[in-house]
Amino acid sequence: MRLPRASGILLHPTSLPGPYGSGDLGASARHFVDWLVAAGQQLWQILPLGNVGPGNSPYMSTSAFAGNVLLVDLGELQARGWLEDGDFQATPAFDGRRVDFDAVTPWRMERLALAAARFAQRASADERADLEAFRAANMGWLPDFALFMALAEQDRPGGGRDWCDWDGPLAA
Repeated sequence: MRLPRASGILLHPTSLPGPYGSGDLGASARHFVDWLVAAGQQLWQILPLGNVGPGNSPYMSTSAFAGNVLLVDLGELQARGWLEDGDFQATPAFDGRRVDFDAVTPWRMERLALAAARFAQRASADERADLEAFRAANMGWLPDFALFMALAEQDRPGGGRDWCDWDGPLAA
């Protein structure tokens, strides 16, 4: 089978420029796609988009299904009213040339936690129905993943042991 010739770019979305320390799937990604089209490119190879594992590697994901939380568009969360202008006033001066995951990840996670709390307070009936539909459609993996991540986060301050080294019933 002959495939037509095509050209493109290999770039993970976190490598895109963004105001919050890394690129995400928001405006910068849409702009990049427009740029690819204007440049005559046909492909964007993006590498795995899953949750990252040790060393911030997209190839060491903690899940085959969960997405990378760093790719959540904080601007969209603000547009929905789940983040406010004040939530961005203490934005660190991130380096625009490289991603400092040790600084970006906790800062973004704090904003995601704020957005989640405000979603719980302010979400419309339709938004809550969308969340429930997502949960129902992903019941095959979501509860186990949520438990695993909660346990992994709890263990992290104690040295971040591998799951197989957790106490008996938890490692099973």
